[in-house]
Amino acid sequence: MKVYKIAVLPGDGIGTEITNEALKVLKTVESHLSDVRFELESFDAGAERFLRSGVTMPEDTFDHCKDADAILMGAIGLPEARHPDGREVNGDVIFRLRFDLDLFAGVRPVKLYEGVLSPLRDVSQGIDYVIVRENIEGLYASRTGGCNVRGEVATDTIIMTKTGIEKISRYAFRLAEKRKGRISDGASMVTCVDKANVLSSYAYFRKIYDTVGDQFPHIGRDYVYVDAMTLYQVMNPQMFDVVVAENMFADIISDLSSATVGGLGMAPSGDIGDRHALFQPAHGTAPSIAGKNIANPYAMILSLSMMLDWLGDKHADKSLIAAGQGMEQAVKRVLANGGAKTADIGGKNSTSDVGNAVVDSLIHSVSEWAK
Repeated sequence: MKVYKIAVLPGDGIGTEITNEALKVLKTVESHLSDVRFELESFDAGAERFLRSGVTMPEDTFDHCKDADAILMGAIGLPEARHPDGREVNGDVIFRLRFDLDLFAGVRPVKLYEGVLSPLRDVSQGIDYVIVRENIEGLYASRTGGCNVRGEVATDTIIMTKTGIEKISRYAFRLAEKRKGRISDGASMVTCVDKANVLSSYAYFRKIYDTVGDQFPHIGRDYVYVDAMTLYQVMNPQMFDVVVAENMFADIISDLSSATVGGLGMAPSGDIGDRHALFQPAHGTAPSIAGKNIANPYAMILSLSMMLDWLGDKHADKSLIAAGQGMEQAVKRVLANGGAKTADIGGKNSTSDVGNAVVDSLIHSVSEWAK
């Protein structure tokens, strides 16, 4: 029997609701796998905890996350929960885990599912690419070390290291090896997004990216300035396969990409390192709708699918990989067949309706993934 320890951080706002639906799906998977068990332990961390106690994430919670096989997070943060300098406290959890566990690769699949409307006028070819974000360097590396003089001048310094750029570039090229190429022509391609025409730090990012790319001659390379990238994401998203970028630029283009595939409710993500990984939906806590059972849990369920795929790959567990793929296929079937959809993607169903629909789809297709 294979046992995987999962640290669960439901968080704030709608976090608990969407986490409950993901765990419902995970328990369904577990019940149909004869040799796999998930040891789930839930921890109270986030803005609500900070407002009650002044501590966002206790040290023992961090230690449990460090010892777990994977971390599953709902959503962290509330607008009113801030440090004296104005920073939201959600960074006490998210950035702490990213930086201290070296979760250097922020992975954001961008996929338009049949049955979900896109604001783009022509998506007949579909949308399917992945943004790979360098997660612990770039401009965000100075998040607690910036300079503020007399409240008159504030500075933050962008950090680019050879090691960091090599690691994220290598991750992007290896990911491209696993995919089927870009929609436009099937070519396997890694696109470097930067501002190398203006800033030396981004020129350095591109230089190191190229040295890594030389090790993958069978994978194509492309280069796009970040301002042009926002245009292409709207006008021609089919030109992308894998996109790699510095922390802040990737943060921005990731949210734009989500808008093209139905919004943040359809945007899963993983923060992945060599030893540890955290999976969470890309959206926030949406406190205005918390407790109403109307939040979209698809991004959370798809993040769970990513978690199973990562665990399966790391531990050479084919049953987990198959289950993760089965979970995504269950989501695809529900959406394509006009099944449960929440209001943000044009439906009238509840959060729990969506979870139940995915569970039903999983059960009906169990012969395809539980082998």
